[in-house]
Amino acid sequence: MPHSVSLINTIAAGLGLALVFGFLAVRLRLPALVGYLLAGVIIGPFTPGFVADAGIAAQLAEIGVMLLMFGVGLHFSLDDLLAVRKIALPGALAQIAVATLLGGALAIWWGWSWGEALVFGLALSVASTVVLLRALESLGILDSFTGRIAVGWLVVEDLAMVLVLVLMPPLAGALDGHATGAADAADPLWQTLGLTLLQVGGFVALMLVVGRRAFPWILWQVTRTGSRELFTLCVIAAAVSIAFASAALFGVSFALGAFFAGMVMRESEFSHRAAQESLPLRDAFAVLFFVSVGMLFDPSVLIERPLQVLAVVAVIVLGKSLAACALVLAFRYPLGTALTVSASLAQIGEFSFILAGLGVSLGVLPAEGQSLILAGALISIATNPLWFSLITPLQKWLHARMPLARGVESRDHPLAELPTTTEARYLSRQVVLVGYGRVGRRIAAELEANDIPYVVAEQNRELVEKLREAGIAAVWGDAAEPAVLIQAHIARARVLVVATPDALNVRQMMETARTLNPAIETVIRSHNEDEARLLTQQTTATVFLGEHELAQAMARDVVRRAAAAA
Repeated sequence: MPHSVSLINTIAAGLGLALVFGFLAVRLRLPALVGYLLAGVIIGPFTPGFVADAGIAAQLAEIGVMLLMFGVGLHFSLDDLLAVRKIALPGALAQIAVATLLGGALAIWWGWSWGEALVFGLALSVASTVVLLRALESLGILDSFTGRIAVGWLVVEDLAMVLVLVLMPPLAGALDGHATGAADAADPLWQTLGLTLLQVGGFVALMLVVGRRAFPWILWQVTRTGSRELFTLCVIAAAVSIAFASAALFGVSFALGAFFAGMVMRESEFSHRAAQESLPLRDAFAVLFFVSVGMLFDPSVLIERPLQVLAVVAVIVLGKSLAACALVLAFRYPLGTALTVSASLAQIGEFSFILAGLGVSLGVLPAEGQSLILAGALISIATNPLWFSLITPLQKWLHARMPLARGVESRDHPLAELPTTTEARYLSRQVVLVGYGRVGRRIAAELEANDIPYVVAEQNRELVEKLREAGIAAVWGDAAEPAVLIQAHIARARVLVVATPDALNVRQMMETARTLNPAIETVIRSHNEDEARLLTQQTTATVFLGEHELAQAMARDVVRRAAAAA
């Protein structure tokens, strides 16, 4: 046919190879993201054979960035972040600073300018939210307190990188690159920064004041038509058009515009449906984004600069992880939590790619820096499942070999034990309730309504403080550790209720409880049917499966209504 098919070729080759290599990566127990990046390398200009249109791939990648950031905003929960703010906020900012210093020091050692070193260090400091969420989901700890800390940490990193993306163009001149934006390059730095922040502030104010009212109303009007395709079109159009308008009218990045579009959309009662309806298209363009990133990678860097690649991987896997581990322990959280957060941060991803691409386009990052970042991302993402698998054996090894590790677990924090003024009714024949989340709160309310004493064991220190202030008996710590259940007086309790979704440690909690109190009754919450069946077969615990209980409750209501109408 006479017309150009570059777009079709690029999409077909990108998605086709991404499917093949993504499938192979998953079969090898690697994140599918590794396969997507390798697909981009195969069709990139640095490998022989078919070469996709780089210009079209870059535009597809921009759409991918918009939809990725829209998804981040759509799932951004301020409440979840506030729940772990005392550790996630200072911890993430300190870890970003440490990783940036480590990466920047490497770049300075290689002879780069300080501006290039700063951008390079920042790109190594932020982990991939996509990789983290999938890793936590596969382990079944996404909804646990440790999982919430890791996710909150990444949210703070993402917000920091959004700010970096906003400020980098006007600061490019000061970083020895070429400044862009509304301000003239000869303007003073303070004036350029002031104008940029004013534009961003105006956009944010408009979105929060007008957008929070307008978009939910628009979604409602579209929903009333009953057309599913119109609803999906409305969601996608809002994401892309707001991102474009924010760049055209306010001079802010596509990423920031799409992120706030998602945040505003979350205010609507249809946010869950919007996330579901837009997910296939977001996933498809996210794949094209990672493929386009892979196209920028020059594999020769692995041969020509192996020591530099190893140094970059060391900063990502060791430097960031050790800094995060030390920070979590400094906040006096358990060793298991520190190791999980460390493994979560031992990789880099989408924001690193966006930052590197912007840095190269602004002249504040050399092309070799982008290749080194991509090499570090490929290796760190590929090895990330290994670090998660080593958490439990490493924790046991440290406990067995290092007295300091045992000392960390047996710290004398006042919240880690019940006050001496605790009433006797909470120390004998009480219920020990592990977890005070959405399920735990409802169980606690029912216990209070029936005047049954209970003690809460919870990993969220701030929540334990609030419970103590409200006069509720609570101890802080991981109930998988015997010391926590001992402080909850499990030896004299009558029932252990595990209301947390932490599937990894439930058996350890039960073993500790049975050892200290062989006659104790145990009630467990589960989300996994296979896991619930195994627990029922292997233990004497009563296991409640969420979907099963919901179906039974709905069935009873349906039968009641049908019988009444007969």
